[in-house]
Amino acid sequence: MRFYLDHAATTPLRREAREAWLSASDLVGNASSTHGAGQDVRRLLEESRERVATVLGCEPIEVVFTSGGTESINTALHGLWAARAEKSDAIVLPDAEHHATMDTVAALAASGAVVLPVPVDELGRISVPAFADALPGAALATALVANNEVGTINDAGALSAAAADAWVPLHLDAVSAWGHLPLSFRVLRGDAPAGSGLVAMSIAGHKIGAPVGTGALIVARTARLAPLLHGGAQQRGLRAGTQDVPGAAALAAAMEAAELERERESERLRVLRERLVVGIRSAVPSAELLGDPTDRLPGNAHVLFPGAVGESLLFLLDMAGVSASTGSACQAGVAEPSHVVMAMGRSETEARSVLRFTLGATSTDADVDAVLAVIADAVHRASPAART
Repeated sequence: MRFYLDHAATTPLRREAREAWLSASDLVGNASSTHGAGQDVRRLLEESRERVATVLGCEPIEVVFTSGGTESINTALHGLWAARAEKSDAIVLPDAEHHATMDTVAALAASGAVVLPVPVDELGRISVPAFADALPGAALATALVANNEVGTINDAGALSAAAADAWVPLHLDAVSAWGHLPLSFRVLRGDAPAGSGLVAMSIAGHKIGAPVGTGALIVARTARLAPLLHGGAQQRGLRAGTQDVPGAAALAAAMEAAELERERESERLRVLRERLVVGIRSAVPSAELLGDPTDRLPGNAHVLFPGAVGESLLFLLDMAGVSASTGSACQAGVAEPSHVVMAMGRSETEARSVLRFTLGATSTDADVDAVLAVIADAVHRASPAART
């Protein structure tokens, strides 16, 4: 039997999303066609856009459907960079961002961008004063709403306000946060001047029970972005190509369902997570919860096991039927220390001794029991010092 504790990597498809996708797939037509069949599909597409906008607190025209978080982040950063004012080549980048952001900024740096790093504290939280200090004169800035590895929640409102005060466009990566936290694009943007403050926000469908390959980038109607994909005028010209109407319908259904149950489900996951953390600490007294102990994503337990090798620990748990991760799923298969953990001031050795357990819609006490039944033995076997 397999016990799945890697919902931050991807979570099971929701029934509502599956039904919406199948129903939309029965329609034949291209949403850009002017004939009746095409307009029937177009109607469903725009209805889905309106539903997503309602949930995210933005205008329908501001919703750009994408293939997921990575495309959304690339579209935002490349688009803001290409449309930047000539006066600046600087990008404000916190130290513990997701690799989709870090690698995109690295690509821009190869084209002349100057990266302005911003530290995180020992809990993995972005320093708002340091973020604000880096902003003046920057071309753009980006930040996580909640850290995808350690689960610490950032003050997205303060980051957005700082960007607005500095007249700098800001992209927020909400991929890990959305569905777990109350987020409104309109509220976070506030009364920021046109083209500054929060202008783009990324989400991914498969994190909340929509199909893999769905997502959205929310782009303020006053923002200046150059398109990443060319070849058509779809979606304000920001994302050319035939639009995935079944995917949009499924995403809208999943988002509505996730928001409807968010508060109740978050509390259920917090209870499960606390039971998991207390149990791990009891079984392995040296284990340490990383990230903010309370102000964190409800289903996230990121644990340091001093002396244990994370990759070995992951393998031993998998052999026992427990699925977890050593960090971001986008780095799966790459045995490298967590850059997030090192940005928090930990050593490279410690950054190789962490596991991320993430709970979700299908998680139960049985999943927690499965971890607690094997964790002590697994840590012992994954610790070279214990075997000498």
